[in-house]
Amino acid sequence: MRFERLPVVDALLISPRVHGDDRGFFYESWRQDQYSALGIGPDFVQDNHSRSTRGVLRGLHYQLDMPQGKLVRTIVGEIYDVIVDLRRSSSTFRQWVGVVLSADNHTMLWVPPGFAHGFQVVSDVAEIAYKCTTYYAPEDEHTLLWNDSELAIDWRLGVAPNLSAKDQQGKLLLDAPTYP
Repeated sequence: MRFERLPVVDALLISPRVHGDDRGFFYESWRQDQYSALGIGPDFVQDNHSRSTRGVLRGLHYQLDMPQGKLVRTIVGEIYDVIVDLRRSSSTFRQWVGVVLSADNHTMLWVPPGFAHGFQVVSDVAEIAYKCTTYYAPEDEHTLLWNDSELAIDWRLGVAPNLSAKDQQGKLLLDAPTYP
């Protein structure tokens, strides 16, 4: 696997070694020894699977008291995945980075605890699977407003996003709780 450090501290873009031929492909999406060497895992406690259609934008979500690290990959279609560093102690506090994750590029994103996470579906349909380091706790979930002008995230939107009621009501960064 190739691990590439992203412009925000502790986040990684992971490119597995894909073995393929005319029958299909195979790759390791999780290998404890390689991830552990980078301080990731092995304490994943929950796997999630999400399916969405073109134009759906989910996020930017985070848990404050039970922060989740996430290992995200797209298994069908393509998404534009965005993370925002919400750790006040970080040199990249309030900075964001976006990456394309697709079933074709097999790339994975390590979202460290202390980040907000969201994605926009750019294919007709997309399915993502992600491992989490803590359990989902709805009472602890917070949402940043996806289009906060202070963050100025370039979502590369071609049309207005399809948002849940919860995501429409996200907080501006200035009003949102953050990590130490």
